[in-house]
Amino acid sequence: MSGISRRAFFKDAAADTAIASLVSASALTLRANPLGMPIGCQTYPVRKMIAQDFPGTLKQLSDAGFQRVELCSPWGYADSGFGGLAKYKGAELRKILGDAGLECHSSHFDIKELRSNMADRIAWAKDVGLTQMMVPSLDGPRNPTMDDVKRAADEYNKIAEQAAQAGIQQGLHNEGFELSTVDGKRTYDVLFQLLDPKLVKFQFQVSTISRGYDAAQYFNKYPGRFISMHAQGWSAKTRKIVPIGQGTLDWKEIFTAAKTGGIKNYFVEMELEMMRESVPYLKKLEV
Repeated sequence: MSGISRRAFFKDAAADTAIASLVSASALTLRANPLGMPIGCQTYPVRKMIAQDFPGTLKQLSDAGFQRVELCSPWGYADSGFGGLAKYKGAELRKILGDAGLECHSSHFDIKELRSNMADRIAWAKDVGLTQMMVPSLDGPRNPTMDDVKRAADEYNKIAEQAAQAGIQQGLHNEGFELSTVDGKRTYDVLFQLLDPKLVKFQFQVSTISRGYDAAQYFNKYPGRFISMHAQGWSAKTRKIVPIGQGTLDWKEIFTAAKTGGIKNYFVEMELEMMRESVPYLKKLEV
């Protein structure tokens, strides 16, 4: 050991071991988070808190272990508690999110506001740093005809084309209209055939398992067509939403299938306490 004392050698060796342990632990954390992605949450469940104290609410979400959030439009969701966000310029909003240690690439927009103010909403999205604009529903009739579905799809393809020209991905959630049926088929499945795969991705609501829409089945059925999901635990016994990791859903199967589906991010979406209870499970889940 020329030039190195025994004490220095062991001191350096101990330091190297400690560093290796930290790296190993860090790698395990990355591997354990499903798909190696930051754990995200939708902000809609805490909309009342956001209306009262946006920065404080973000801090609570960050403290709970979330690293990424999905917002809702200050205009389309003004009556739900998000209207106050309109007072912030894009750079201010990014700073508030960053100060809380949170990433934000996605937000929900009502289809009506995109119909009437698409250019303005794209400008806001770009200002905030969004790369994804999600629509909760195409807002078609409860009992649509095939013509109704085709009209809705054609309109959304045109909206999505405008977003794509601005470098933003449009995505469709599955709520009311999408869960209807048309000519004996699920409207949701028909939309996969009518919406341009280059322009429109899908965001899956896991809790629609209550209506027979299985996340893993859809991810495998339509490879590469999805961009994100809203995640809720579900108990088939009580037919109630529960924290992720509880209940009867197989999350390893869901996240494994999500790779096939093309999922780029996921957002836990339940009342705050259940969202908090979901984080430890997600941190340990290896897929």
